[in-house]
Amino acid sequence: MRGVVDADTHIIEHPGIWELMDEAMYPRRPVILKAPSDTLYKDVNAFWLIDGEIFPRPVGKGSFGLHVPGADREETRQDVPAGVRFLTDVEGRLRALDEREVEIEIIYPTLFIMYLTNDVELEVALCRAYNRYMARVWAQGRGRLRWVAPLPLRSITESLREMHVAKEHGAVGVLFRGVEGDRSLAEPYFFPLYEEASRLNLAVCIHTGAGAPAITRLFDVRYSHVVPHVRMQPLIAFGDLVRTRVPERFPELRIGFIEAAASWVPYLLHLLRRASKAQFKVGPSGPEWDEWWGPKLFRDYRLYIACEADEDIPYLLNYIGEDNLLIGSDYGHQDQSRDDGVVATIKRRPDLSERVKEKMLTINPRVFYGL
Repeated sequence: MRGVVDADTHIIEHPGIWELMDEAMYPRRPVILKAPSDTLYKDVNAFWLIDGEIFPRPVGKGSFGLHVPGADREETRQDVPAGVRFLTDVEGRLRALDEREVEIEIIYPTLFIMYLTNDVELEVALCRAYNRYMARVWAQGRGRLRWVAPLPLRSITESLREMHVAKEHGAVGVLFRGVEGDRSLAEPYFFPLYEEASRLNLAVCIHTGAGAPAITRLFDVRYSHVVPHVRMQPLIAFGDLVRTRVPERFPELRIGFIEAAASWVPYLLHLLRRASKAQFKVGPSGPEWDEWWGPKLFRDYRLYIACEADEDIPYLLNYIGEDNLLIGSDYGHQDQSRDDGVVATIKRRPDLSERVKEKMLTINPRVFYGL
């Protein structure tokens, strides 16, 4: 088996990243606030202050979680050293790759899976500083630490500029949430970015995240956890992009749905298939049309899904196909990396063929990320 590609890992942002902000914007850099541990927030007691808002908001309507340096919950973690999570210790991160049987990992941000600000100038400055930092990490990573760049999506011009800088410094994709502010990812507003991503051989990576403040405001994590305002948003994007046939406009574009698991795929395909028959009454019908709502759709539209290690993968292969399924450990957040790790878990599953294991762990992520 070729070297494993971990399709989804994370950095935990730290104050040193914002030292790379331009001088004019430096006074507006994110700073960490600390609260006592005997409040309602308990050990989630450190927060980024950005543009007058705190991140995370642990309880109440509009609440959401986030990993923040300095919080008691983060400081007491023993599973991964802080320097490895912050990517201040690049050599330590490389050693961790070897321990996890991974050749290359794809690093996603943590803070940027949240919608941070309406201020375009500030968003540009935040993305630029982060991307500069990750360019330095890549330069030290001996080709093994690749990354996905957040874009200042309120400005198409600045987003295009950041895409070029990121591509030149080791990025393999660009970050989207499933909903961006009040925009669907199927809106023509984003088409210039899809066109340029195709030209630059960058994947469009739709990661779980709270990209729509109007949705986040409706829910309290004490009752809803992360399902409606974080986990559901890539599903919304999938439905919108497929329903409006956006991938047909960009025949080289690769789109991935990351950290939303994969068990939703059969349900959503069922809904889309039924809706399509009603929409295209004089169009395709019968067995061939039915067959398209499965692996053929993922192959023709170049759609990739990151599953989780404990899902019913043989069942999901009937819908997604073996060429479009990925898996990531979420290392840094550590959700799937506990115990024996994702690689060992997948390798020992008796219900998966060696061919499927190799495709999930090595071949498919290389194709998706253009490695």
